[in-house]
Amino acid sequence: MKLYTYLFIFILYLSQGCIFNKKTTTNERKTYALKLDSINMFDSVRNRLDPVALYLPSSNQKIDHQKLVILSHGYNVNRGGSNKEYSYLATFLATQGYFVASIQHELPTDDTIPLQGIPQIVRRPFWERGAKNILFVLNELKSIYPELDYQHLVLIGHSNGGDMSMLFGQQYPGLVDKIISLDSRRMAFPRTSHPKIYSLRSCDQVADEGVLPSMDEQKKYGAQIIKLKHTIHNDMDDSGTENQKKEINKYILMFLNDQS
Repeated sequence: MKLYTYLFIFILYLSQGCIFNKKTTTNERKTYALKLDSINMFDSVRNRLDPVALYLPSSNQKIDHQKLVILSHGYNVNRGGSNKEYSYLATFLATQGYFVASIQHELPTDDTIPLQGIPQIVRRPFWERGAKNILFVLNELKSIYPELDYQHLVLIGHSNGGDMSMLFGQQYPGLVDKIISLDSRRMAFPRTSHPKIYSLRSCDQVADEGVLPSMDEQKKYGAQIIKLKHTIHNDMDDSGTENQKKEINKYILMFLNDQS
Protein backbone atom coordinates (compact mmCIF):
# COMPACT_ATOMS: atom_id res chain seq x y z
CA MET A 1 0.00 0.00 0.00
CA LYS A 2 2.84 2.36 0.87
CA LEU A 3 4.42 1.67 -2.52
CA TYR A 4 1.26 2.82 -4.34
CA THR A 5 1.05 5.88 -2.11
CA TYR A 6 4.64 6.89 -2.89
CA LEU A 7 4.08 6.24 -6.58
CA PHE A 8 0.99 8.46 -6.59
CA ILE A 9 2.86 11.30 -4.86
CA PHE A 10 5.74 10.97 -7.31
CA ILE A 11 3.39 11.13 -10.32
CA LEU A 12 1.59 14.14 -8.83
CA TYR A 13 4.93 15.90 -8.29
CA LEU A 14 5.92 15.32 -11.92
CA SER A 15 2.58 16.56 -13.24
CA GLN A 16 2.80 19.75 -11.16
CA GLY A 17 6.30 20.29 -12.41
CA CYS A 18 5.13 19.96 -16.01
CA ILE A 19 2.32 22.42 -15.41
CA PHE A 20 4.75 24.86 -13.80
CA ASN A 21 7.20 24.54 -16.65
CA LYS A 22 4.46 25.09 -19.20
CA LYS A 23 3.39 28.29 -17.50
CA THR A 24 6.90 29.69 -17.44
CA THR A 25 7.75 28.87 -21.05
CA THR A 26 4.63 30.17 -22.80
CA ASN A 27 5.12 33.84 -21.97
CA GLU A 28 5.23 34.86 -25.63
CA ARG A 29 4.21 38.26 -26.99
CA LYS A 30 0.79 38.29 -28.63
CA THR A 31 0.76 38.91 -32.38
CA TYR A 32 -1.95 40.61 -34.43
CA ALA A 33 -3.29 40.35 -37.95
CA LEU A 34 -2.16 43.15 -40.25
CA LYS A 35 -4.16 46.06 -41.67
CA LEU A 36 -2.77 48.36 -44.35
CA ASP A 37 -4.01 51.86 -45.07
CA SER A 38 -2.77 55.14 -46.49
CA ILE A 39 -3.62 58.78 -46.12
CA ASN A 40 -2.59 61.98 -47.89
CA MET A 41 -2.13 64.72 -45.33
CA PHE A 42 -2.05 68.27 -46.67
CA ASP A 43 -0.11 70.90 -44.76
CA SER A 44 -1.83 74.15 -45.68
CA VAL A 45 0.78 76.25 -43.88
CA ARG A 46 3.60 74.89 -46.05
CA ASN A 47 1.35 74.11 -49.03
CA ARG A 48 2.75 70.61 -49.00
CA LEU A 49 1.34 67.10 -49.36
CA ASP A 50 2.58 64.43 -46.96
CA PRO A 51 1.62 60.91 -48.13
CA VAL A 52 1.62 58.44 -45.24
CA ALA A 53 1.44 54.64 -45.34
CA LEU A 54 -0.19 53.11 -42.29
CA TYR A 55 0.55 49.65 -40.88
CA LEU A 56 -1.58 48.67 -37.92
CA PRO A 57 -3.14 45.69 -36.19
CA SER A 58 -6.49 44.74 -37.75
CA SER A 59 -7.86 43.13 -34.61
CA ASN A 60 -11.00 44.69 -33.17
CA GLN A 61 -9.57 44.04 -29.74
CA LYS A 62 -8.56 47.29 -28.09
CA ILE A 63 -4.85 47.73 -27.44
CA ASP A 64 -4.38 49.85 -24.35
CA HIS A 65 -1.61 52.44 -24.59
CA GLN A 66 -0.85 51.47 -28.18
CA LYS A 67 2.47 53.03 -29.15
CA LEU A 68 3.08 55.00 -32.32
CA VAL A 69 6.13 54.46 -34.53
CA ILE A 70 6.92 57.06 -37.20
CA LEU A 71 9.14 55.59 -39.89
CA SER A 72 11.32 57.71 -42.21
CA HIS A 73 12.86 56.22 -45.36
CA GLY A 74 16.34 56.73 -46.75
CA TYR A 75 17.06 59.14 -49.59
CA ASN A 76 15.75 57.84 -52.92
CA VAL A 77 16.16 60.80 -55.32
CA ASN A 78 12.51 61.91 -54.94
CA ARG A 79 11.06 58.58 -56.07
CA GLY A 80 7.49 58.04 -55.00
CA GLY A 81 6.61 55.07 -52.82
CA SER A 82 9.88 55.14 -50.90
CA ASN A 83 7.92 55.09 -47.65
CA LYS A 84 6.64 51.62 -48.56
CA GLU A 85 10.08 50.11 -49.13
CA TYR A 86 10.49 49.10 -45.47
CA SER A 87 7.39 46.94 -45.38
CA TYR A 88 9.23 44.05 -43.67
CA LEU A 89 9.87 46.26 -40.65
CA ALA A 90 6.57 48.14 -40.62
CA THR A 91 4.59 44.92 -41.03
CA PHE A 92 6.51 43.20 -38.26
CA LEU A 93 5.94 46.06 -35.82
CA ALA A 94 2.23 46.18 -36.64
CA THR A 95 1.89 42.45 -35.90
CA GLN A 96 3.54 43.18 -32.56
CA GLY A 97 0.81 45.70 -31.71
CA TYR A 98 2.43 48.96 -32.80
CA PHE A 99 0.77 51.63 -34.93
CA VAL A 100 3.24 52.48 -37.71
CA ALA A 101 3.08 55.61 -39.87
CA SER A 102 5.63 55.70 -42.70
CA ILE A 103 6.05 59.16 -44.24
CA GLN A 104 6.92 59.88 -47.88
CA HIS A 105 9.41 62.69 -47.30
CA GLU A 106 10.36 63.41 -50.91
CA LEU A 107 8.04 64.67 -53.64
CA PRO A 108 8.81 64.78 -57.38
CA THR A 109 8.79 68.59 -57.24
CA ASP A 110 11.39 68.79 -54.45
CA ASP A 111 14.98 69.79 -55.08
CA THR A 112 17.40 66.88 -54.96
CA ILE A 113 20.01 66.66 -52.22
CA PRO A 114 23.37 68.19 -53.21
CA LEU A 115 26.15 65.66 -53.62
CA GLN A 116 28.89 68.26 -53.20
CA GLY A 117 29.75 70.25 -50.10
CA ILE A 118 29.77 69.58 -46.36
CA PRO A 119 26.76 67.30 -45.68
CA GLN A 120 25.99 68.93 -42.33
CA ILE A 121 25.57 72.24 -44.17
CA VAL A 122 24.12 71.44 -47.59
CA ARG A 123 21.77 68.71 -46.33
CA ARG A 124 20.54 70.54 -43.25
CA PRO A 125 17.56 72.16 -45.06
CA PHE A 126 16.38 68.70 -46.16
CA TRP A 127 16.59 67.41 -42.60
CA GLU A 128 14.72 70.50 -41.42
CA ARG A 129 11.97 69.77 -43.93
CA GLY A 130 11.84 66.15 -42.79
CA ALA A 131 11.55 67.19 -39.14
CA LYS A 132 8.66 69.48 -40.07
CA ASN A 133 7.02 66.60 -41.93
CA ILE A 134 7.28 64.43 -38.82
CA LEU A 135 5.85 67.16 -36.59
CA PHE A 136 2.95 67.82 -38.95
CA VAL A 137 2.08 64.13 -39.36
CA LEU A 138 2.33 63.62 -35.60
CA ASN A 139 -0.15 66.43 -34.92
CA GLU A 140 -2.53 65.13 -37.61
CA LEU A 141 -2.44 61.65 -36.12
CA LYS A 142 -3.23 63.08 -32.69
CA SER A 143 -6.41 64.50 -34.18
CA ILE A 144 -7.39 61.37 -36.13
CA TYR A 145 -6.27 58.74 -33.60
CA PRO A 146 -6.44 60.42 -30.16
CA GLU A 147 -6.39 57.05 -28.38
CA LEU A 148 -2.75 56.29 -29.24
CA ASP A 149 0.04 56.60 -26.66
CA TYR A 150 1.79 59.82 -27.66
CA GLN A 151 3.85 59.92 -24.48
CA HIS A 152 6.10 57.16 -25.84
CA LEU A 153 6.56 58.13 -29.48
CA VAL A 154 9.20 56.13 -31.36
CA LEU A 155 11.06 57.44 -34.41
CA ILE A 156 12.85 55.03 -36.74
CA GLY A 157 14.81 56.25 -39.74
CA HIS A 158 17.20 54.79 -42.29
CA SER A 159 20.14 56.85 -43.56
CA ASN A 160 18.81 60.32 -44.46
CA GLY A 161 15.58 59.43 -42.65
CA GLY A 162 17.64 58.71 -39.56
CA ASP A 163 19.36 62.09 -39.88
CA MET A 164 16.04 63.95 -39.89
CA SER A 165 14.80 61.80 -36.99
CA MET A 166 17.86 62.73 -34.93
CA LEU A 167 17.32 66.40 -35.75
CA PHE A 168 13.70 66.08 -34.64
CA GLY A 169 14.89 64.61 -31.34
CA GLN A 170 17.24 67.53 -30.89
CA GLN A 171 14.54 70.10 -31.68
CA TYR A 172 11.62 68.45 -29.86
CA PRO A 173 13.08 66.22 -27.11
CA GLY A 174 9.86 66.36 -25.12
CA LEU A 175 7.80 64.83 -27.94
CA VAL A 176 9.75 61.62 -28.54
CA ASP A 177 10.66 58.74 -26.23
CA LYS A 178 13.02 56.68 -28.43
CA ILE A 179 14.91 57.24 -31.67
CA ILE A 180 16.29 54.30 -33.63
CA SER A 181 18.76 54.97 -36.43
CA LEU A 182 19.31 52.49 -39.22
CA ASP A 183 22.83 53.53 -40.20
CA SER A 184 22.29 57.31 -40.39
CA ARG A 185 25.74 58.87 -40.85
CA ARG A 186 25.57 62.67 -41.05
CA MET A 187 23.45 64.31 -38.34
CA ALA A 188 25.01 64.09 -34.87
CA PHE A 189 23.10 61.93 -32.40
CA PRO A 190 21.67 63.86 -29.44
CA ARG A 191 23.80 63.33 -26.33
CA THR A 192 20.94 62.82 -23.92
CA SER A 193 19.25 60.23 -21.73
CA HIS A 194 15.87 61.28 -23.12
CA PRO A 195 14.95 60.54 -25.78
CA LYS A 196 16.77 57.22 -25.65
CA ILE A 197 19.07 56.69 -28.62
CA TYR A 198 19.66 53.41 -30.45
CA SER A 199 21.37 52.55 -33.72
CA LEU A 200 22.07 49.58 -35.97
CA ARG A 201 25.24 50.11 -38.01
CA SER A 202 26.09 48.58 -41.38
CA CYS A 203 29.27 46.66 -42.08
CA ASP A 204 30.29 48.79 -45.07
CA GLN A 205 29.68 52.46 -44.17
CA VAL A 206 31.26 54.72 -41.55
CA ALA A 207 29.54 57.66 -39.86
CA ASP A 208 31.07 61.11 -40.10
CA GLU A 209 33.24 62.22 -37.21
CA GLY A 210 31.23 63.28 -34.17
CA VAL A 211 27.98 61.68 -35.32
CA LEU A 212 28.01 58.64 -33.04
CA PRO A 213 28.37 58.93 -29.27
CA SER A 214 31.66 57.67 -27.90
CA MET A 215 31.79 54.60 -25.67
CA ASP A 216 31.89 56.85 -22.61
CA GLU A 217 28.89 58.80 -23.89
CA GLN A 218 27.00 55.60 -24.64
CA LYS A 219 27.51 54.50 -21.03
CA LYS A 220 26.64 57.94 -19.66
CA TYR A 221 23.38 58.32 -21.60
CA GLY A 222 22.40 54.68 -22.01
CA ALA A 223 22.65 54.74 -25.81
CA GLN A 224 22.95 51.41 -27.62
CA ILE A 225 24.98 51.09 -30.82
CA ILE A 226 25.11 47.67 -32.51
CA LYS A 227 27.06 46.77 -35.64
CA LEU A 228 25.53 44.26 -38.03
CA LYS A 229 28.33 42.09 -39.35
CA HIS A 230 26.51 40.83 -42.43
CA THR A 231 24.35 43.77 -43.53
CA ILE A 232 25.46 46.63 -45.76
CA HIS A 233 23.91 50.10 -45.74
CA ASN A 234 21.74 49.56 -48.82
CA ASP A 235 20.31 46.26 -47.57
CA MET A 236 18.36 47.76 -44.68
CA ASP A 237 15.19 48.20 -46.73
CA ASP A 238 13.08 45.52 -48.41
CA SER A 239 16.00 44.57 -50.67
CA GLY A 240 17.75 42.78 -47.80
CA THR A 241 17.74 39.02 -47.34
CA GLU A 242 15.29 37.29 -45.02
CA ASN A 243 18.05 36.68 -42.49
CA GLN A 244 19.05 40.34 -42.55
CA LYS A 245 15.45 41.45 -42.06
CA LYS A 246 14.93 39.03 -39.19
CA GLU A 247 18.07 40.29 -37.46
CA ILE A 248 17.03 43.93 -37.82
CA ASN A 249 13.52 43.17 -36.55
CA LYS A 250 14.97 41.28 -33.60
CA TYR A 251 17.16 44.17 -32.51
CA ILE A 252 14.49 46.80 -33.02
CA LEU A 253 12.03 44.84 -30.89
CA MET A 254 14.76 44.57 -28.26
CA PHE A 255 15.18 48.36 -28.35
CA LEU A 256 11.45 48.92 -28.08
CA ASN A 257 11.22 46.60 -25.07
CA ASP A 258 14.18 48.25 -23.33
CA GLN A 259 13.02 49.71 -20.02
CA SER A 260 16.40 50.97 -18.77
